[in-house]
Amino acid sequence: MAAVLLVASATALLALAAAWLWDYAVVRLLWRPRAAAGMFRAQGVRGPPYSFLRGNNHDIRRMRAEADALRLDVRDHNYLPRVMPHFLTWKQQYGGPFLYWFGAQPRICLLDYESVRQVLFNKSGHFFKSDVHPTFLAMLGKGLVLMEGTDWVRHRRVVNPAFAMDKLKTMTTTMVSCAEPLIKEWERLASSNESREVEVEFSKQFQDLTADVISHTSFGSSYKEGKEVFHTQKQLLALAMATLLNVQLPGFKYLPTKNNRLKWMLEKKIKMMLMAIIQARLASNGSGYGDDLLGLMLEACFTTEQGEKRDELTLTMDEIIDECKTFFFAGHETTSHLLTWTMFLLSVYPEWQERLREEVIRECGNANPTADTLNKLKEMTMVLLETLRLYGPVMVMLRKPISDIRLGSLSIPKGNGIAITIPFLHRDKEVWGDNANDFEPLRFENGITNAAKTPQALLSFSIGPRSCIGQNFAMLEAKSVLAMILKRFSFTLSSSYVHAPADHITLQPKFGLPVVLRPLDV
Repeated sequence: MAAVLLVASATALLALAAAWLWDYAVVRLLWRPRAAAGMFRAQGVRGPPYSFLRGNNHDIRRMRAEADALRLDVRDHNYLPRVMPHFLTWKQQYGGPFLYWFGAQPRICLLDYESVRQVLFNKSGHFFKSDVHPTFLAMLGKGLVLMEGTDWVRHRRVVNPAFAMDKLKTMTTTMVSCAEPLIKEWERLASSNESREVEVEFSKQFQDLTADVISHTSFGSSYKEGKEVFHTQKQLLALAMATLLNVQLPGFKYLPTKNNRLKWMLEKKIKMMLMAIIQARLASNGSGYGDDLLGLMLEACFTTEQGEKRDELTLTMDEIIDECKTFFFAGHETTSHLLTWTMFLLSVYPEWQERLREEVIRECGNANPTADTLNKLKEMTMVLLETLRLYGPVMVMLRKPISDIRLGSLSIPKGNGIAITIPFLHRDKEVWGDNANDFEPLRFENGITNAAKTPQALLSFSIGPRSCIGQNFAMLEAKSVLAMILKRFSFTLSSSYVHAPADHITLQPKFGLPVVLRPLDV
């Protein structure tokens, strides 16, 4: 009898295994990709052929490795052959839109503004963010950036007051005070040299500075602990970059591999550090939770608009931790690279450097910049927007429809990925003009809406209802730091600089940004 039961159990297990293998290996990895490719081909959409399990990941890795040796002239801002060679090759071969494969996941690459606007301005909830790589999720947290539906509405309502302009203006003093010691150190180093100049690696300096700013503005007196969160997130980012194109097998993220154990350890470390900061803030609450970003978020969680205490938190503790992860990483990463590329462009185009310097001195005088004086820096705003157009930090936005959808004449079944390649759209000559590859800040002279033939064509902070909530914070911080540098220094690229933009999730100079600073005679 026992033998019969054992045979029956083994037979049942084999049947389950066979069913799972059929569903995964045959249906998901063979039949569905073939059916999807045929369906899109019937609509005139083609693309590189699908490889079993890997999709086009191997092709992407190979083409990016081959392009990595390419070096550009400092006035050549068309880095697509170096940073996105796979998309460029497929666009030339198949036109747009085209279909490619991330593993076994089909993705439609959109290359026209009309389709992109339909996706980003959609208010009916038809498009969700694509599934996030597990390591990115551990680093970024499932905060406002990755939330969907009613959860996104709830989180947005809680977080929004912290990013109101009147709140951000009060943070300008903090931004300036964080930059001041760095400025003085550069002046000291320059004065100690016979040449009265100093070479500074700005990419690293700006990452440290913006981490300092977001630590102070987010966590107040706990900023030192906040900076430890930043360093741990950088470790997770490096791990994510190393494993991004690896084949993701079902259940693989739960196995105790070396990378998974490291990810779990770092994720636990971040959670413990943020939990300690939040608990300390809650325990010390007297007249309020503080006027930094964390305090404003806690205040919104605990207090209704009428000032009456809630019985329960609007967000759970885990949700608050995820929001801290999100605005901490996004808050420093975006601004540091915006500052880096702006310094690069102002070094390459000294006429614009001088124009901005004259504007800063005219509007700010000898005093440190304030929110009101920064608001008057119109030409600096133009330069920052043009920097975002040419060297925006985000390369690709990913979406997926949750129901069958039509974009113009194209039918896209639910669950199929959509890729929006921002640098391609920002170089569309039909929209931006024949000088789309050139640095021309004057295109923003009449604002973002009138900068191109298509309104709101600048996608660096996204557009529509899901546009970046922190864009005003980033712009205010960038203006504060740049105004202080322009008043105190002139600068040029170091002879050691190599122009090789690289996609490390965000667009960064591969070999850093060495710049020679010369203090101005006052």
